[in-house]
Amino acid sequence: MTTTEIRFSGSGGQGLITSARILAAALVEQGRNVAQSQSYEPVSRGGLSRSDLVVSDGEAPYPLATRLDYLLILDAAAARASDDLLCDDTLVLIDSELVPDPPAGPFRTIALPFAETARKLGNRRVTNIVALGALASLGGLCGEEVLERATKARVPPKLARLNMEALVAGREMAEALRAGA
Repeated sequence: MTTTEIRFSGSGGQGLITSARILAAALVEQGRNVAQSQSYEPVSRGGLSRSDLVVSDGEAPYPLATRLDYLLILDAAAARASDDLLCDDTLVLIDSELVPDPPAGPFRTIALPFAETARKLGNRRVTNIVALGALASLGGLCGEEVLERATKARVPPKLARLNMEALVAGREMAEALRAGA
């Protein structure tokens, strides 16, 4: 049985839980079992926030992340919050602007301009979706079309086009990174 553990982390109001739910729906559509948990401080915006996915081909052995395969960090407040779950083979994705002091270790850390890209698209609130596109692509987590369907189903219809542009921008970021590597 293959198990993959993914954490979306940052601060409240960044759409991390939405991103995790979108990815979870896409993975379930592809036949995977997913346990999703979330934790956030009792403030509506700015407090530490995270959402974990434990993805398995069979039944997930435990619903909470214990050893991360992928970590996405979108705010400096979350930079050290997951240190005890990082392993040599963890892929850590950080926002190059919002996380100036990323975790250090033998794992692979990639800094990408998620917030800057979202601003260029016209709305910083899609930073989470830009990051989701990059994470899903770099990790080979699910098919592009299934992720697009899951995203469209979970964002407000009037913002669907912007979110699709953000998802594609994240995917293109990952492709450019692979091409340059």
